[in-house]
Amino acid sequence: MWEYSVTFNQESEEVVSSFLNIVKKEVLKHNGIVVLTKQSSNRKIVIAVDKTYKQEMEICLLKAVSFIICNYFKEEFLDKHLCLSNKDEMSMIAFKKALINFDKETDYFIISKNLTFEGNLYLTSFYKFKLVKLREKWQELIKLANENRDYLISTDAFNDLLKFLIDNLDICKDEIDVIEDENENYYIYDNGEKGERLCATALISLLIDMSPQKINVYCKNENHAIELMKTIFDNRVNLNFSKSAKETIANVSPFLK
Repeated sequence: MWEYSVTFNQESEEVVSSFLNIVKKEVLKHNGIVVLTKQSSNRKIVIAVDKTYKQEMEICLLKAVSFIICNYFKEEFLDKHLCLSNKDEMSMIAFKKALINFDKETDYFIISKNLTFEGNLYLTSFYKFKLVKLREKWQELIKLANENRDYLISTDAFNDLLKFLIDNLDICKDEIDVIEDENENYYIYDNGEKGERLCATALISLLIDMSPQKINVYCKNENHAIELMKTIFDNRVNLNFSKSAKETIANVSPFLK
């Protein structure tokens, strides 16, 4: 058997749960074992698979470690160092989400060059001591934004930068549908599958993560979320006004009940 473990120290339960969800499916696919243990403030995920699946698990673990660092750790880094003001919450969350996703391929490459798969990985220590160059890369981007914060007070300038960041993200989805219900909540339909209920801010955040080529929006009226979506995704947005969410769902996804 090939064994590997990842120890979490200061990370939240959400981080541990997200990591576990990524690796668990791959481990069980190969009839392996995955165990979460808790000792004092530390939590440890231990996996064991047949040695013939070592390469597959290394790829999965790299994906899991990179996802945690490039999302949760990077968001915490941005919250600590980014110094922009006079922006509404939705716009700032969109900006941070765009920064998180910007040039993610290089972030993953830096992590892959420093990650080894022998023994135990202490995630916090790995981030602090092995990924100095990664944080320096993030800091350069933040420095550029902070040094131009007076210029970015302008809504047009801020939106232009946000649109630039989003235009440079890799396209991850071909086409999705966004439907607003009667209570001003939103649902994303991806290949006919209905996603979770989303508030306006969560919708914008998830759309940036998904980075679709085309977004079909069905809503009652324009609002701040729709206006921001149109601004940053530009001609990718196809806006449709509808009075009835149920009728829209039936037309968009006729096989869904």
